[in-house]
Amino acid sequence: MISLRYHIVSIAAAFLALAIGVVLGSTALNGTLLSGLSDERGELARQVSDLEAERNALSARLSDADAFAGSVGDTVVAGLLDRRSVVLVTTEDARPADRDTLKDLIGRAGASVTGELQLTEAFADPARADQLREVVTRLQPAGAQFPTAGDPGTLAGALLGSVLLLDRDDAQPQSSSAELTAAIAGLADGGFVKPSQDVRPAQLAVVLTGGKASGDGAGDRAATLARFAAQFDRSGAGVVLAGAPSSAEGSGAIGVARSDTSITSVLSTVDNVDTEAGRIVTVLALREQLEGDAGRYGVAGNAQGPAPGVNQQGG
Repeated sequence: MISLRYHIVSIAAAFLALAIGVVLGSTALNGTLLSGLSDERGELARQVSDLEAERNALSARLSDADAFAGSVGDTVVAGLLDRRSVVLVTTEDARPADRDTLKDLIGRAGASVTGELQLTEAFADPARADQLREVVTRLQPAGAQFPTAGDPGTLAGALLGSVLLLDRDDAQPQSSSAELTAAIAGLADGGFVKPSQDVRPAQLAVVLTGGKASGDGAGDRAATLARFAAQFDRSGAGVVLAGAPSSAEGSGAIGVARSDTSITSVLSTVDNVDTEAGRIVTVLALREQLEGDAGRYGVAGNAQGPAPGVNQQGG
């Protein structure tokens, strides 16, 4: 007769056998899994090594190409801006090295740089938009026509265009020296600009920025700068908005400008001013502006080509 004790021992033996099977099966599975993961890790390591080698090779090629651009830059730009004048407007994140090299190249193209005006962080701060709008409206020169658009970037572009850019037709000042002084002083008192010691009106301008905006209100800050540059351009013979590659992204001033056909129809943009080639293209774009044309140049996907007259590969 089968006893209760026999049933209990049989059940316990069955569970013990099941547990042993699970442990053994798990051990075998883990071994196979670990082996597979090890192989995959090795393959990924090889891919990373290959990509690093490819990146290094591309960096070397870009460095060589940029060095070549620098060596021929003087020849390329010689005489393009002969007897012209250019004023620089920079943002706080613009690299001083880019500014200084660009100023030198503009001089080698035959133009004079009439001064620099730096836009502070407050200029594009959405929290200061109403204050900027009020200051700009109050400083409007007598006889100057401002656009009906009420955004502060456009209005600031109209104000600075009327005092910093010469008339496109006769190259004469569009405002008096007193109005220029009052406009710069008023914006400086509001904390919106930092002028150099002497800023005089010019025929052309470069708005030099850094990369994309970040943080809260990044899109609004980029839009303010893009609209400023566009209206600034409409006030004179030509303006080029130039920045680093990330400035061509969605939260960058160049990216915003290139997404608006009303801006791209008048304003030229260059998205690689941090390179020798990009600075040469900025000078070429200034010449293009003088001739009444505009374009989108650089290395970003939304550029139409690397330089005026050169289309993107496959474009």
